[in-house]
Amino acid sequence: MCGMNIIPDPKSIPTSAVLSPEADQEAALATAPGVLTVDLDAIVANWRKLEKTAVPAECAGVIKADAYGCGVGPVARALAGAGCKTFFVATLDEARAARAAIPSAAIYVLSGFFQNSGEAFAALNGPASTVISGDEAEVLAVAAQFASRFGPEDRLYKGDRPRWHQFVDDAVKRLVDQKAVSRRTPRATKAKQAETTEPPVAALRLTAIGQRGVDAACEHALEQTERALPTTPSTGQARDQDPVLGGVLTPPLREKFVQNSDTEAALLQAGLAQPQPEPIMIELNLNFQPGVAEAVQRVLFLWRLVGGAGEPVELADQYLAGELSTSQLEGIVAADAAAGDWPKRAIYRIWPDFEVHPQIDGSGATIKARAAQRTFESFGDGIVWAVVDSGVQADHPHFLGYETLNHESVKDLHRDFTVDSDDPNLALVDDDGHGTHVAGIIAGGLEKWESPTRTVIATQKRFNPASPDDGFPIVQTREVSDINRLAGMAPHAKLVSLKVLGGGGNLTMRVSRVMRALAYVREKNAASDKLLRIHGVNLSVGYEFAAEWYACGQSPLCVEVDKTVRSGVVVVVAAGNTGYVTLNPKFATDVTKFTAAMTINDPGNAERAITVGSTHRDSPHTFGVSYFSSRGPTGDGRRKPDLVAPGERITSAAAGKNLEPVKAAKPEGFEGAAVYVEDSGTSMAAPHVSGAIAAFLSVQREMIGRPDDIKQIFVSSAITLGRDPAFEGGGLVDLLRALESV
Repeated sequence: MCGMNIIPDPKSIPTSAVLSPEADQEAALATAPGVLTVDLDAIVANWRKLEKTAVPAECAGVIKADAYGCGVGPVARALAGAGCKTFFVATLDEARAARAAIPSAAIYVLSGFFQNSGEAFAALNGPASTVISGDEAEVLAVAAQFASRFGPEDRLYKGDRPRWHQFVDDAVKRLVDQKAVSRRTPRATKAKQAETTEPPVAALRLTAIGQRGVDAACEHALEQTERALPTTPSTGQARDQDPVLGGVLTPPLREKFVQNSDTEAALLQAGLAQPQPEPIMIELNLNFQPGVAEAVQRVLFLWRLVGGAGEPVELADQYLAGELSTSQLEGIVAADAAAGDWPKRAIYRIWPDFEVHPQIDGSGATIKARAAQRTFESFGDGIVWAVVDSGVQADHPHFLGYETLNHESVKDLHRDFTVDSDDPNLALVDDDGHGTHVAGIIAGGLEKWESPTRTVIATQKRFNPASPDDGFPIVQTREVSDINRLAGMAPHAKLVSLKVLGGGGNLTMRVSRVMRALAYVREKNAASDKLLRIHGVNLSVGYEFAAEWYACGQSPLCVEVDKTVRSGVVVVVAAGNTGYVTLNPKFATDVTKFTAAMTINDPGNAERAITVGSTHRDSPHTFGVSYFSSRGPTGDGRRKPDLVAPGERITSAAAGKNLEPVKAAKPEGFEGAAVYVEDSGTSMAAPHVSGAIAAFLSVQREMIGRPDDIKQIFVSSAITLGRDPAFEGGGLVDLLRALESV
């Protein structure tokens, strides 16, 4: 773990060459046979290297003696600053020195727990020791280990205490009478309490008799089977109960304390099955005395006491998230309640850490794409859609089974406008990942993907407080119940990759690339006699618009979009993500961010474009329009956006930069897997509409080449979310209603 450089000296080794604080440093260096340099940066670098190698295990730091002269404190602080959370030392004195430098880390003393060292170790635990009194410790320990063995009547109150508290008191009294334990007050505690009027707190200690019998007693206690959880009634009806019954465990978590069947209960009782840990979130008691920071320490202490796996993760300064079994949940609640009144309890509520479904296999149901497929077989057959973006990664499994990019109808149409080349293959590489993600929402899927393993890795992103700009989000894998549902809105449609992003260039050059791509679509269609080769275009690219540049909707790019629509091609455009802006108010205020009108991006201001805002992926009526989604009206007073579609935490195919965080997480089976990531924005909303229209045209083929009529059908058949038209336009796109309306 130490970082050092040993520089040999060819001179002979004089016996006086001992480097010490008392010696003159220059003289010592001149006569020393070598110089040993301990470098804090090197120590940190070595720890980080070991940490990456140890994944998924935790990498701890071991500090020996005075850390080779660097000092326990500096080394401990350096490692803790790098992310090390657990430390090992040899002696209690070393632990004290480390604790002074790293007050919140876990410190393990390898020399063991010697007699009469309990108070010192308690002091070492920092704030947690200040919230556990001597009287409380006995019931706390019993609750943590045996709460799941309590009977229903044991928890009922007798006076101001649960009955089982009295049982503990009675048991301790019997052990004292049998001389198995003794009560003694440590000298240091006596000295402190001599200054107060409170009675002394005596600690329980095992006597020689107790030490001889402790193992057998513990074994006998643990032989008592845990209380069987009740099973769901065979009638399927819930038991009568108070619908607003209070308690630390929230109602959805209480359902975990009911078995699904008598068989499951019997297996658990027989020891043939183990209760599975449940993902939970502990809500801290903000009124806890002495404070929230100490509440965190108390919960961490109780977590270890009940045998919780790892340590819970702090969330939003008010929650701790982790996994506990139902037995451990009972233990941690009962142990915390041992403190008595609410100001002394650290836990306010415990919630399930609800499973979320941020995915295209979920958002397809929101716009009724799945229902339309069942009713009208609207899979996008025979329809071609161009994706004007950063390219599309052609070797992603999402595009292989249906020949989404290499079908005869499209394989010669791909173009890369960032280079001067007609090679179609250049547009089938996506170093950024944005275009691949967008394309995967429109078309493709895994149903016909041929692979020996058919391994799918779907991930979700979480906020990383160490990277608030989202440069390094926390990436977590999630289960996919049916990989065939990872499909575009029109899975059988074919795609044309028109690469305009990447390769550098200023704004004008990038806009010109988009304009060249739109002109290319018109040229290819014009050269194909009577039939269109490309039926629609998705533009999840754009730029912020200022009305003073041009008359709104009349910028060169908007004019190019309208021209493409007049040629018979549907153009779907993202509204933009600038609906939430930062202002500098005249008077001082904490609120500087506001929802702003007239924030539609170009080319979304184009009159003939179908401009799409963002809404929630599966609860749009509840949550309405996404806060970031650009709002209308346009600068010249026209209604925009035209529609809204799911755009929050949408899962789709991963490539390029989007794939890097997944690689860093090193998920099992990564090589050869179909990898999916989530992203948010109106860039994800627009391809939902593109895919829906492609699916529509595969059924209503007479509407091909009539983009204005298609726009009118989809806007008029949309479902209102009950929001202002400047926010939602016509409402949420509804493929099923669009098909039924024709």
